[in-house]
Amino acid sequence: MEPVGPVLPLFSLENQGFPVFFSQGTEAEVLQRRSMGNGQFIQLPVPKGPHSVGCTDIMAGHTKEGSFFRLYYPCDPEEGEKPPWIPRYEYYQGLAEYLKRSRRWFASLLNMAFGDCKVPATWNARFKANETYPVIVFSHGLGAFRGVYSAICIAVASYGFLVAAIEHRDESASTTYYFESLPKPTEHDPTSKPQKTSSTSSSPPPSPSPSSPGSSLQEKWLPYRKVEGEEFEMRNRQVGQRVDECVHALQVLEDLNNGHNVDNVLEGGFDLSMLKGWMDLHRATIVGHSFGGATAIQALAKDTRFRCAVVLDGWMLPLTDETCSQVQKPIFLINSEKFQTQDSKERIERLCSQNSQSRVITIKGSVHQSHTDFTFLTLKPLNVVFEIKGTIDSMLGLDITNHAMLAFLQRQLDLQKDFNKWDDLVEGLGEHLVPRPAPSQAGP
Repeated sequence: MEPVGPVLPLFSLENQGFPVFFSQGTEAEVLQRRSMGNGQFIQLPVPKGPHSVGCTDIMAGHTKEGSFFRLYYPCDPEEGEKPPWIPRYEYYQGLAEYLKRSRRWFASLLNMAFGDCKVPATWNARFKANETYPVIVFSHGLGAFRGVYSAICIAVASYGFLVAAIEHRDESASTTYYFESLPKPTEHDPTSKPQKTSSTSSSPPPSPSPSSPGSSLQEKWLPYRKVEGEEFEMRNRQVGQRVDECVHALQVLEDLNNGHNVDNVLEGGFDLSMLKGWMDLHRATIVGHSFGGATAIQALAKDTRFRCAVVLDGWMLPLTDETCSQVQKPIFLINSEKFQTQDSKERIERLCSQNSQSRVITIKGSVHQSHTDFTFLTLKPLNVVFEIKGTIDSMLGLDITNHAMLAFLQRQLDLQKDFNKWDDLVEGLGEHLVPRPAPSQAGP
């Protein structure tokens, strides 16, 4: 099968204007630029749903084969710590390497740009246990990690969903980590020395890597893997692993819901037992952006527990035609104007034709990165060069995506909500949606 669709990174910084903009001038001027931008630069949008939102990190199993995700959930309203958007300095370094920039100076510039940004969810907040919540598993795009889609994940969680945002370990994330067991010191060996270990705390760390002398584990970082050989073969292997990780995360949530003990390697103060019985796993959905969209499509074909899928500007290249033909459940594809090739559009239409409830819409003025948090955190001068933001207002774009998704989920999951007030969006109706082409007329 021929690869379909261009390879687009999570965001592309191909002009030296980015580092120049942040580094020019005195320290005071640089700091002033960090705090400006009409609230667009270092602030993610506050969710609009009826629920406050909490979040915590879960690493079930310390090895590479374990499951690692950030869980967003409805919580009791309370004041508490807001975690940093970029959780560790190593992620700045990973982004720098992914973007083929200096790990030393470009990571520092990213830290300077985004280091003050907080996630608008309360860290380890008390779970709001007053109704059962449908579950969403979210798969990130190429070069991303678990926190890059905080805005959309928090937005949907505020309407009464649990969202597990996976950090993939297929070497498509900008970076990620797991733990290895330290070798045991040789008994009675006077030359053996205690080995330095890293903390397994999931509390937002004030420093990149605090130490914990009592731990028997050490961190192992997994960088982004560059394409080697034929890209389709590599990406197809990766999407298979990604699907397995989504299925694994869903199983972890099922175990928690059934009251089974799940050992969270990241000891962060959130009581996982609070989740017992409060997840509606009969209403599970898989959602993903770009490479995560391909992951969502293949996961829907593999695991019957997923009732439907929402695909945000999905990247079709990693998928075989055989996989696509196996998808019989409803899919909702929310596309940007500029990403999909004609070949990809045709594959999407064939995919949608396999279920009468599947839909595809395109948001006017949106770009591929419009579904990521970067669309809220970029000053207008930078966007002129990098096209991280589309011409549509970022908040409006998020609202359209979230409302359309909620309306689709109400249909497919039989939710007793009022999300059907946004049904027109699902049908492609609205001033900010690209009109669908009229169906071809049959001859006489």
